[in-house]
Amino acid sequence: MGLRLNTLYGGGVSLAELERTGDVCRDMGWHLQLLLDARDLPGLAPRLRRLPVPIVVDHMGHFPAALGAASPGFQALLSLARDGAWVKLSGANRLSDAPWADTVPLAQALFDAAPDRCVWGSDWPHVAHWAPMMNVGALLDLLADWLPDPAARHAVLVNNPARLFGYS
Repeated sequence: MGLRLNTLYGGGVSLAELERTGDVCRDMGWHLQLLLDARDLPGLAPRLRRLPVPIVVDHMGHFPAALGAASPGFQALLSLARDGAWVKLSGANRLSDAPWADTVPLAQALFDAAPDRCVWGSDWPHVAHWAPMMNVGALLDLLADWLPDPAARHAVLVNNPARLFGYS
């Protein structure tokens, strides 16, 4: 189980309450999932590392894919993943325009950095998406581009989520 903080679209608990929220999650045995913009991670990462609970970062850091893997925010996300944070390989449509090819190097870099800390998510029902609905099947098919190796996909779809959610 976990608690999700949406720091991008307002409403609810803000990052000002991050440490207190981390303590509540610890007491409940939950992880803390964050919808944030990876461009904020260079300044935020030290606080996240001190939290007493597992951290899950949504949508590969929800930042513009055009900035690329070398951007400081994405590098901070890679570092967090290497240090034990979880990352959802999801939300390509939130990072880029279809066919989302510029998300492939991002997903691959995250998996290469922390293959045991990546999980996949559908992002269904695509809340806060105001444009016409994308082809959800194409988003699912993108997983094969992100992770061409079937064993890698199995890890992201089965093994890793089982560990994150306490089923193994």
